[in-house]
Amino acid sequence: MKLTNPLYYPIAVLTGGLTLFVGVRLIQLPSIIMLPAAAGIAVVGAAYLKSREPESFELDNPELEQELQTLKTSALALATQANKFRLESKKLLTDSFQLELLAAIQTSCDHATEIPTKVDNLARRLQATNSLLSTNELQQQLAQVQQRANSSTGIAKQHLDQLADSLKRNIQLAQEGQDTRLAQILNISTQIQDSAGVLQQLQTKLPTTDLTDGVAIGELQSLADELVSLQENVYLLLSK
Repeated sequence: MKLTNPLYYPIAVLTGGLTLFVGVRLIQLPSIIMLPAAAGIAVVGAAYLKSREPESFELDNPELEQELQTLKTSALALATQANKFRLESKKLLTDSFQLELLAAIQTSCDHATEIPTKVDNLARRLQATNSLLSTNELQQQLAQVQQRANSSTGIAKQHLDQLADSLKRNIQLAQEGQDTRLAQILNISTQIQDSAGVLQQLQTKLPTTDLTDGVAIGELQSLADELVSLQENVYLLLSK
């Protein structure tokens, strides 16, 4: 584990200094004991203060940096929400005719928990390049989205059509030589927010639904399928 330099955090240094003063001058403990103790307190204090700071991805664009931080926060919140719902759904969906619904929920929750790591991978790619994806790569994404849209119906198709429109705009930006990174991050953020909204609907409806009613199960299944589709969108946008 990489240690945090306490010299960047004056409060941590002050705390270590006070610890040394109290130990040596007031309690009269040996300095050979108090010196490493005070240094340890300063290092631990610096690490704590650093952990309270917003994560920095050290990008060349402040707006891009802020949006990426927001994206990471949203991804972590979604992962936490998904972990909780995974456990809840396992307790509620226990009958054999509910297994398809349970499988869809579990799949979407598994995907959600992996998104923060994928966002970190995205951040590393952004640090190494001025443009997230080339025109060819964006066109490949668009082709995959359009293919899925052609075989989808209902709300899932609406999400895919909207994503296709966004990718078309990004392709135009890339063809004009403009930086597409911010647009791509906003696309991902939209899909994550939509995922969180659908997940919240499932979380709210599942405990209050009559799980012996086939029609009610079908409505939940539609929501779960929509969530899986949104997570697939996120995976596609985060892939390289």
